[in-house]
Amino acid sequence: MTPAASDLNGRAFLVTGAASGIGRATALRLVADGGRVALVDRDEARLADVAAELSGPPGAMAIPCDVSDAEQVRSAVRAAHDRLGHLHGVVTSAGIFDEADMAPLGNLDIAAFDRVIGVNLRGTVLVLDAVLPLMSRGDAAVLIASTAGLRGHGFGAAYTASKGGIVALTRLVATQQGPNGVRVNCVCPGATAGEGMGAAFNDEDFARSMSRDVPLRRVGAAAEIGDTIVALLNDDMSYVTGQIIAVDGGATIR
Repeated sequence: MTPAASDLNGRAFLVTGAASGIGRATALRLVADGGRVALVDRDEARLADVAAELSGPPGAMAIPCDVSDAEQVRSAVRAAHDRLGHLHGVVTSAGIFDEADMAPLGNLDIAAFDRVIGVNLRGTVLVLDAVLPLMSRGDAAVLIASTAGLRGHGFGAAYTASKGGIVALTRLVATQQGPNGVRVNCVCPGATAGEGMGAAFNDEDFARSMSRDVPLRRVGAAAEIGDTIVALLNDDMSYVTGQIIAVDGGATIR
């Protein structure tokens, strides 16, 4: 049975990391399904491009914001609420990877560690802290982690710890928000081609080599992750909460 388009039609959502990659793909799908979206990202130029891309009805608004800054987050959430009204869902897609984080423990670059934790984990917490008091029964949050948080596969102490923290945070917040009727789930993307962190997978040879052990034998696309996120925001998932969903072509079953 095809989900009713009216499930999201006219509803308002806030998406962080919306200027590129999975955040952008999620925003595109939400608007395609009739949603109105507050696009949040610190990359003002790219954010403006996405907002222009979504300028038709029902439309989107761009809110430049560094999610690691508590006051900027509170201001962004207020702006979204003032403009769009009640926020029916939030997607915390903002995330970074720092090459300096690749150093093994014992040779830690603490500045890089703090930067990554600040955006990936602190940013997720700050956004939830600002948005959840505005949400009510039937609303939903989708947190974006990574298979790194499930497997600890060595791509940096801060990145891995931040994504593992988001996995644990999902279960905590789902438990806290369950009595309020607010659902909280987590998507853990595997290798995903696109912009930003996914740019490396746009190289076909690299993507092929990295997907040899993936059961589906390919890397994912940002739009596929976005589709999964939007599905979790849909009323069809009304009894799904606290779940950690790997969208990775089957990589984590190996």
